[in-house]
Amino acid sequence: MMFRVLTIAGSDSGGGAGIEADVKTISALGAYACTTITALTAQNTLGVAGVHSVPADFVRLSMQTVLADLGADAIKLGMLTNADIISAVADTLPDNIPVVLDPVMVATSGAVLLPDAAIDILRLRLLPRASIVTPNLPEAQKLTGLPVGTEQECIAAGRALLARGAQAALIKGGHGEGETLTDYLVTPGGVERISLPRLTTRNTHGTGCTLASAIATGLAQGMTLPDAVRRARAYLHEAIRTAPGFGAGHGPVNHLVAPPNR
Repeated sequence: MMFRVLTIAGSDSGGGAGIEADVKTISALGAYACTTITALTAQNTLGVAGVHSVPADFVRLSMQTVLADLGADAIKLGMLTNADIISAVADTLPDNIPVVLDPVMVATSGAVLLPDAAIDILRLRLLPRASIVTPNLPEAQKLTGLPVGTEQECIAAGRALLARGAQAALIKGGHGEGETLTDYLVTPGGVERISLPRLTTRNTHGTGCTLASAIATGLAQGMTLPDAVRRARAYLHEAIRTAPGFGAGHGPVNHLVAPPNR
């Protein structure tokens, strides 16, 4: 049986992040990808040259049209661009479907993808709908107002996100330091540390999109949340390790790498 994942995110003309990364990841892990595009971007590995937002009403229509016919077993939320789109998505999300929220705020190149005015709406409307929220360290700090410099601070930020309504939080350690990269999966039942050797590479464009889509795919396929996170983390690690090296800046990962056997 093939399961369905609806990804709601922006389009990356360079193919390394956003909708393009999501579709490749979902497909590589054996599920069927549907899309709702929230913005068009003109970008490459060196940066974002421009962003053209899709009208919120059309985002709503796209979601409704896909869900009414094709349906979805999980939904992944990525770049949502502005407060109107966030509200439209929140209004249209169905109940009882796992939702993976990747709170995209800043591109790998440094371009701002979500204005501060929209972050409060995201906290209020989408965190309570999230089966899991997957912020990197700067995003976790922005969402919670808490420091994230130590392990205990990362865990505290994860618990703060649960207090705001998320069912689970994955505080990603990619922006940290050290030879080992540790992500913290914080749930009401406790904390799981997922550690892998840190890869020294410039090819990290779209890693957040890729990880969130991989988690959503696992949930759609009926995996438990911890198993979906572990498989997604192993898949992303190998995708980074085997990155093709395209472009002169932050290159894309290898989304077509063979998925881990778990």
